[in-house]
Amino acid sequence: MPAARRRKGGGSKKATTSGQQSASKIDDKFEERKTEKEKKTKDLNNNHHNSNSLKRERSKRSCIDNCCWLIGFICSTWWFLLFLYNAMPASFPQYVTEAITGPTPDPPGVKLHKEGVKAKHPVVFVPGIVTGGLELWEGHPCMDGLFRKRLWGGTFGEVYKRPLCWIEHMSLDNETGLDPPGVRVRPVSGLVAADYFAAGYFVWAVLIANLARIGYEEKNMYMAAYDWRLSFQNTEVRDQTLSRMKSNIELMVATSGEKVVVIPHSMGVLYFLHFMKWVESPVPMGGGGGSDWCDKHIKAVMNIGGPFLGLPKIVAGLFSAEAKDIAVARAVAPGVLELDIFGFQTLQHAMKMTRTWDSTMSLIPKGGDAIWGTLDWAPDADHVCVARKIKKNDTQTAGENGAGSDDLKSHNYGRMISFGKDVAELHSSKVKRVDFKGAVKGNNFANRSCRDVWNEYHEMGVGDIKAVADYKAFTVESVLELLQFVAPRMMKRGGAHYSYGIADNLNDKKYEHYKYWSNPLETRLPNAPEMEIFSMYGVGLPTERSYVYKSSPAAECYIPFQIDASAEGGNDQSCLRSGVYSVDGDETVPVLSAGFMCAKGWRGRTRFNPSGIKTYVKEYNHAPPATLLEGRGTQSGNHVDIMGNFALIEDIIRVAAGATGNDLGGDQVYSDIFKWSERIKLQL
Repeated sequence: MPAARRRKGGGSKKATTSGQQSASKIDDKFEERKTEKEKKTKDLNNNHHNSNSLKRERSKRSCIDNCCWLIGFICSTWWFLLFLYNAMPASFPQYVTEAITGPTPDPPGVKLHKEGVKAKHPVVFVPGIVTGGLELWEGHPCMDGLFRKRLWGGTFGEVYKRPLCWIEHMSLDNETGLDPPGVRVRPVSGLVAADYFAAGYFVWAVLIANLARIGYEEKNMYMAAYDWRLSFQNTEVRDQTLSRMKSNIELMVATSGEKVVVIPHSMGVLYFLHFMKWVESPVPMGGGGGSDWCDKHIKAVMNIGGPFLGLPKIVAGLFSAEAKDIAVARAVAPGVLELDIFGFQTLQHAMKMTRTWDSTMSLIPKGGDAIWGTLDWAPDADHVCVARKIKKNDTQTAGENGAGSDDLKSHNYGRMISFGKDVAELHSSKVKRVDFKGAVKGNNFANRSCRDVWNEYHEMGVGDIKAVADYKAFTVESVLELLQFVAPRMMKRGGAHYSYGIADNLNDKKYEHYKYWSNPLETRLPNAPEMEIFSMYGVGLPTERSYVYKSSPAAECYIPFQIDASAEGGNDQSCLRSGVYSVDGDETVPVLSAGFMCAKGWRGRTRFNPSGIKTYVKEYNHAPPATLLEGRGTQSGNHVDIMGNFALIEDIIRVAAGATGNDLGGDQVYSDIFKWSERIKLQL
């Protein structure tokens, strides 16, 4: 029994052990399956992760590949086009142009050469402001390695590489108006001085090339290059430029046996006006040529885009370093031009530099309110900004510019600066003005920390700035007082070299001083009855005439005034755009300034033209290029682009070849210059 029990108990034990083993196996299998499942899940996750990583990597590679392909495509296309450009015949662009627009006319030089026109009179070119190249002869260490390299003109590479050093060398001494210590920047000489302003941007090159077609070369063409930053008399003091011009003209007349034809452009017109008075004046102030020098040596003076009576545009430039384009840029991106990026505040440094250029003050409007208008009157107040001009060859009468006089809205152009659009439009009796000249300077400086940024505004107090704005409206005469107030040092230098009035008595000995020689209203033309004077300029383009201003918000190192670009006329026919009132002109010189002297001031025998030199007004109506292939166009009236105007070039070549103003058909007028001139009451 016990044995049986033992057997039975033993069997039970064995069964129990066997069950445990079976359960253990089941657990092991479960664990294995769980492990396999986890492994599969992990592998799946890893595969998913790897897949995502692969996708991201592929996406990244795809983005890089796309960028590389795009860059490669652009470069390949560029090189292919460059290859085609160099491989194609020189006549291909002309062929394409003619296929689009029809046959193009021959350049004037080619046309006149076919007619048998030959070179006769030597030609003298007198460039204007900023168009002549300037090169370094001596400078500070920051300009090492740039001896006789161009600082102005060409590529302007130094502006980008070393802007503050470039400004330092382009600025003149603020007291003397001459070179700063240790700096010598001089004008480039020869025809290359002003043939191109920058790469691909012609100034005199097209005219020179056309003159060469009829036989001209460097021996009978002379570029009277000068440092256009200096005052006119200082170009003689420092560089003897006026003496060099006199000697070269005498040499060309002696070797050719013919008088010269002089072609000044822009500010060069005023510079040559100064020269004509200088050359006949006795030494040491003048050149000692005698009163008949011009009559013996000059056949004709063909002035292109001449600002005889100054530029409203220069007022905005001196007052706030602006013009219309700058004002629009400031409105689109407020504060950008005033930012201190790498220590270079664009407008402030531009003002500091340009206010040392005494030549700019020769362009301040001349003749006062009698020429440019009062608070409620201006000779060109009835200008119609959208009128279509009709070609005229005689004096025009009211209403001939495309609108009847009853439909014309008068503009207060006489208010050259108005603080607020409402001030620009109200009758003067409704404008309350407070005289700014009584403001005391030096209290509560508006700009304490900016004495190294620009001239003179840092000396103005908050009260001074407010006093200027409270005066509300400025005519040309009060603009002169305004500039005296905000920039006394600049105007002191300018006052020693220029004058802006109208002479009462030209026999007064004071008008023998050189400061009056570039003002046609304060000097006489030379005694040269055989000489001819042409005023040639573009019309049909909106040209700055007066401005709506506002006070700038106070900030660190700020210019306290700016053109109010938000001021608009309200309709398509308004002359007010972006704070600027426009009038007819060439986008730089208003018709009134370019045409008045030849239309009236010098017309016939007047006290300004006692020998009765014949004068002609030749206007060129602006027509934009028909296609991009025409470049800047052959019928442009723009202030600089007119130098490529075929009609103007043909007129110049014909006169250089011996023609007179009458041979060219006399006056050619599209604007209302004769009508506006008659409204100016000036003792003649």
